[in-house]
Amino acid sequence: MFKSIMKDVVTSCTGGVGAVLMGYDGIGIDQYCIDDNIMDLNLVGIEYSNVTKEIRNAVSVLTVGALEEVSIKTDQYYVIIRSLTDEYFVALLIARDGNYGQGRYLLMREATKLRQALD
Repeated sequence: MFKSIMKDVVTSCTGGVGAVLMGYDGIGIDQYCIDDNIMDLNLVGIEYSNVTKEIRNAVSVLTVGALEEVSIKTDQYYVIIRSLTDEYFVALLIARDGNYGQGRYLLMREATKLRQALD
């Protein structure tokens, strides 16, 4: 179920490379990548789970509301991380020449389906 939702997001997003569903503890649940030789999505998820956990802690200390989304821009990729629950997030990897706004929209739209599948 997770893989099909993530596949829809990745293939519907111009420049979509892959998506990973992961726990904040760094344990991967599922992933979809258009080409497994491009990137180790599990490693991407593990590394960004640590960063996202720290951001969540900061948000909590500042009492500015719940973390919804984090975006990371490198010279090769956009990484959009959307919080799903207190335990899980999904990360979408998009090539720099891809459509960042479209990726954000697709993740936001499909977050409900991913949350329901986690229950």
